[in-house]
Amino acid sequence: MSRPSRLILPAVPLHIIQRGNNRGACFAGTTDYLVYLTLLRKYAAETACHVHAYVLMTNHVHLLLSTGSRTGPSILMRRLGQHYVQYFNRTHGRSGTLWEGRFRSCLVDSERYLLICQRYIELNPVRARMVETPEAYAWSSYRANAFGADDPVVTPHLVYTGLGMHDVDRRAAYRHLFFEDLSEQLLEEIRRCGNSCRPLGPTSFVDDVTRSPGQGPGQQVAAGVPLTKNK
Repeated sequence: MSRPSRLILPAVPLHIIQRGNNRGACFAGTTDYLVYLTLLRKYAAETACHVHAYVLMTNHVHLLLSTGSRTGPSILMRRLGQHYVQYFNRTHGRSGTLWEGRFRSCLVDSERYLLICQRYIELNPVRARMVETPEAYAWSSYRANAFGADDPVVTPHLVYTGLGMHDVDRRAAYRHLFFEDLSEQLLEEIRRCGNSCRPLGPTSFVDDVTRSPGQGPGQQVAAGVPLTKNK
């Protein structure tokens, strides 16, 4: 069975999922998480990728990012994967692959789905019953997005900054979004799109980003350009 083709477009947010081989652990302790985030920050900067949300689970990773390059995310994940695996194997006395093949990804409609996807990512530890609230989990972007905690990995997206005139207003509005649970239908849609590389969004967005080469997406691309880091 052939692998689904990966669609990456400049400025359109991308949800990335990478799992441990055979669903094995990718992180064994605090230092592992810190090393991964350090490498993520380094290679995101080098590849002009802007990370809006992330969560590092025990055996998989979710990232939501934007880039100005079609090749940026692939280069980021290749460098990140290679260097983290080298560190992990050396530290834990193991050899061989750590990740389950290539990463999976799907384009995300920024207008309707970006904040939904961020909530999906940052609520992963809660759905997994590892913690009761997202702020109780140390290895996600929630504390940065919801409370302004210092996190050099995170760059706010235009949709996020549009939640309020000032940082305090944006953070309060963002926290308020988490009062409402994501429906099972939304959860299933996000999972299905992520696993199949199908764009996440309304039909008009899917048609726009999958049109023939040379015709390029329209308004969705302009709406997806991230701001520079302001927190």
